[in-house]
Amino acid sequence: MDDIGNLIGIIQVVFWLLAGGMSFYFSIGNARVWTSISVGFFLIFLSQFYLLAPWADYTRLEAVHYIIGTVAIMVMTHGFQEYYVFSRTLDIGGSKAAVYLGTLGVICVSSVFIFINPEPTYSVLRNIKMIENASWVFLAVINIDLIRKIYAQIRDSVISKGFVAFGIVFFFIFLWKGSELYLQVFCWDNDWHIFATNNGIADTVELYSDRIAFSVLVNQIGGMLSALSVGGTFIYLYRLLR
Repeated sequence: MDDIGNLIGIIQVVFWLLAGGMSFYFSIGNARVWTSISVGFFLIFLSQFYLLAPWADYTRLEAVHYIIGTVAIMVMTHGFQEYYVFSRTLDIGGSKAAVYLGTLGVICVSSVFIFINPEPTYSVLRNIKMIENASWVFLAVINIDLIRKIYAQIRDSVISKGFVAFGIVFFFIFLWKGSELYLQVFCWDNDWHIFATNNGIADTVELYSDRIAFSVLVNQIGGMLSALSVGGTFIYLYRLLR
């Protein structure tokens, strides 16, 4: 079962590579107002990349990847907030370079914070991952509401259906991250099971195996559909904006 889970995780990373590449390319070729949204989706790929690259200093790098995931949803949410303001005022400030450099700066500072502190233990990594998932779940709901408001402003525009697609994307992301957070909150996730087994701590995994299996399935399907829908949405928008 673990081998199947690992294979699905690798497939997700490949899907996010394609989606991330498309979103970053989209940010380069279009107006400044799209930059934060596109960069945020690209960062999801970087946050998942650790599954393919188990380097020597694995725990610190894994922590950095989780932090990149948190930065991704924050940058993305900022982008949708900007687009909502733009849809009402047709005014946008800043530059693409500022978004790229600002995002890179936050990631660098966060990485320094991880490397100057003690190497994260297994439980610390799990806590960081929970913070990432909680941020995604909360801000996914916020973004769905922002997208609804943006759509109400631009419903007569040719790109309005693109924002409907973004709403679907965040629904899949909510399922992806929410199912994993659900497992973590009840200590049913694989990380906790390994920690409990190694430290002689009793858990309730065997008692709730059916709902755990269902949540894992939702997590796997949600992750793949998220990546596929992101890539499809940016391809659709790219064609509309050409």
